[in-house]
Amino acid sequence: MTEEAFRDFFAAQFEAVWYFAVRRTRSAAEADDVANETFAVAWRRRADIPSDGGDRMWIFGVARNVLANHRRGANRRDRLRDRMAAVHEPPPAEHEGGDPAVWQALAALAETDRDLLLLRFWDGLDVAGMATMLGVRPALVSSRLHKAKEKFRRELRRRDRDAAGQVIDESHPERSTRP
Repeated sequence: MTEEAFRDFFAAQFEAVWYFAVRRTRSAAEADDVANETFAVAWRRRADIPSDGGDRMWIFGVARNVLANHRRGANRRDRLRDRMAAVHEPPPAEHEGGDPAVWQALAALAETDRDLLLLRFWDGLDVAGMATMLGVRPALVSSRLHKAKEKFRRELRRRDRDAAGQVIDESHPERSTRP
């Protein structure tokens, strides 16, 4: 990939990669680090960037690996800090906009389920693209995504019931009773 083509690629993909990172880190500064490192890796490996239209999935795969490295480093720093002083960590950054119940329901899911849902519905990746990025078969992604959506729906329903003070018979959702 030429330098000019890389600049175009960067301009087209940086924002999407940054948003991918910001939803998975504690702050915009951490997201900046992940996005910048992602494109530093891409620059070093620019000969590996697919020219057949798979460049978006490729860069998301790189971002996923950079994020994993970032998390491992953060975990090492956190363990060291805890051993040295037991410092209280700040809460994660709040997400702007949207229904807080949705963010709370997402936060209650396992990280793998949450990642699948965010990749599909926030990052706009299709099942085939997600499979490429994750290095698995599309059928496996489709199955896992379906299960994640069901878990998310159940979590939202549970939160709605809790908020309304109702108990709903799961076998007959149309029946509800007040406690």
